Amino acid sequence: MTSAPTIVWLRRDLRLADQAAFAAAAAAGGPVIPVYVLDDDTPKHRRMGAASRWWLHHSLASLDADLRKIGSRLILRRGKTHEELAAIRRETGARTVHALRHYEPWWRNAEKSVGKAFNLVCHDGNYLAPPGSVTTGAGAPYKIYTPFWRALTQRMPPADPLAPPQRLHAPEHWPASDALEDWGLLPVKPDWAGGMRGEWTPGEGGARIRLADFADKARRYELCRNLPSMEGTSRLSPHLHFGEISPATIWHAVADAGGSVATFLGELAWRDYAQNVILQMPEYGARNARDAYDALEWRDAPDDLAAWQRGRTGYPIVDAGMRELWATGWMHNRVRMIAASFLVKHLLIDWREGERWFWDTLVDADYGSNAVNWQWSAGTGVDSNMFVRIMAPLTQSPKFDAADYIRRWLPELAHLPDSEIHDPARPPRGYPAKIVGHAEARARALAAHAAMKEDA
Repeated sequence: MTSAPTIVWLRRDLRLADQAAFAAAAAAGGPVIPVYVLDDDTPKHRRMGAASRWWLHHSLASLDADLRKIGSRLILRRGKTHEELAAIRRETGARTVHALRHYEPWWRNAEKSVGKAFNLVCHDGNYLAPPGSVTTGAGAPYKIYTPFWRALTQRMPPADPLAPPQRLHAPEHWPASDALEDWGLLPVKPDWAGGMRGEWTPGEGGARIRLADFADKARRYELCRNLPSMEGTSRLSPHLHFGEISPATIWHAVADAGGSVATFLGELAWRDYAQNVILQMPEYGARNARDAYDALEWRDAPDDLAAWQRGRTGYPIVDAGMRELWATGWMHNRVRMIAASFLVKHLLIDWREGERWFWDTLVDADYGSNAVNWQWSAGTGVDSNMFVRIMAPLTQSPKFDAADYIRRWLPELAHLPDSEIHDPARPPRGYPAKIVGHAEARARALAAHAAMKEDA
């Protein structure tokens, strides 16, 4: 009698190497059915944005090709996760589901629903340490990054990465599967993904190539990471987000690089910190962590918001970042901070507007990291920059040598010398004047903050 197949339920863990759910299912020895469910119902308003859906299409195609090399394939279904997995159970007799734990509130709810109908076995592996497991001496979770990072380092290095399965046994009969092309994840009219195709290679193979490239630069990370004109960052964030590579794999690949690699490892740990925050405060992407900021009077300024989104603010470093984001689905981290600060403080627009825009346009749009980073910039988070510390983009741009970065993304300014490009005295034809003066914006933001304090 053939044993019942085991389901491997996939979400943001689209890899074979160091993937504990695949390893456990393969070790059981029976048939394995890898399943990805495109579930837009369970996340509701947190369904994946357009850029993430583009990435997902190519990542799923890559994983399916890798699975076929070891005798398997990827089953695709669309709908509510627990309903689609239950349908596969009726088709195949599967009773056990292996999966990597996820910590977004909607996935935690989905795990509860799946666990009612299956023997659900959840594994760790998307973070350096299981979120919630790094605690104070009193057993409480950390809310501040620095002590969290110090405690996490005591548990490092992570375990050695697991080898990918060499073979997965196929079931006698595969359940029905959607065709990936029928999901419409790719843009057609218009096809705005040309810049992303030129920049990225989604999938586990692309992640390995990106890691190999960064491994040679990791020791110089502190020197180069803040310079947007240089390729000083790892650019691994979308691969990490979709689980095409594990953080443990990255840690072991670069930890001995020397130089300033510890700074990079601290950034890798920021992902863990963000997950710990949303585990404690599931609504972090929608609610101020500091209640006092509920009284801050944000501006309702749709024209200013649109100018920021389109890279038409008149501040070259901000506009270059926003155009890079639109073209490639990614933005340099230093420029993300500048652009976020500009929206929140120069334009006095609610941070949630920026978070929503990044959610739709970033290929690495991660609920925890996106929410924590925006609340850090806005001063509303449990661990955040003070609202009254207002970044000066016209100072930040030359400080971090962004001239060539601006030339790449703002061709209308490309002819300007370094001495003028950060803040053109007369904007060239086709480039807008400043949407607001820095001194004026700073005064407006500080006044709004002072009024909020008076109301507290």
